Amino acid sequence: MTTLLFRDDAYLREAEAQVTGHTAEGGILCDRTVFYATGGGQPGDSGRLVWEGGRLSVATAVKAEGGQVALVPAEPSAMPPIGARVIQSLDWDRRHRHMRVHTALHLLSVVIPLPVTGGQIGAERGRLDFDMPDAPEDVQMLEDRLNALIGLDLSVTESWITDEELAANPGLVKTMSVMPPMGQGRVRLVRIGTGTTQVDLQPCGGTHVARTGEIGRVTIGKIEKKGRQNRRVTLSLTE
Repeated sequence: MTTLLFRDDAYLREAEAQVTGHTAEGGILCDRTVFYATGGGQPGDSGRLVWEGGRLSVATAVKAEGGQVALVPAEPSAMPPIGARVIQSLDWDRRHRHMRVHTALHLLSVVIPLPVTGGQIGAERGRLDFDMPDAPEDVQMLEDRLNALIGLDLSVTESWITDEELAANPGLVKTMSVMPPMGQGRVRLVRIGTGTTQVDLQPCGGTHVARTGEIGRVTIGKIEKKGRQNRRVTLSLTE
């Protein structure tokens, strides 16, 4: 399995690693990685690899067999040989914007406490689809409540529970279409706020900012109807 360095430190921008293999599709496997692999509605990270005698741009990262992460070159290029030591560097601005949007979407699920049927994260905006038969009458009120939560500058932390503990507490899962990452014996929970200030707790394998104040102000766009009972709510970063 690839060691996921971003899981312990989402702010780590660069790290050394060793190439352990190449995939049939042209991906590069390393023993550890700072690159988040596409999943849970969050895009894979981009950046670059540098090694003795070469360098290449990484377009994205994807999950590979055996719990590994494959780094996908942005264009055909000479790949680092197996065993090579490489320096992985993130496109940090893009990753940080994903972190801001992802945490904002968790707060959106607090402002709209309905089952989530889908979601997507981008560098400028993100969206959640809700099991919502009728659109809310006051979108501005939702936006104001969301920005008020962001402005509280709440801490964003993580903890772990077992698969069995999650199964015994199904209310922790807000998503109807995407199951939390399970099968490794434990599940990561992302908590926003602590003690009496806690506003959200849900399973999540993605990357997040350390405090909600980092998100900055967001806007909520037009709420779209997607099916008989589904409504899509999109939020955008303002800077």
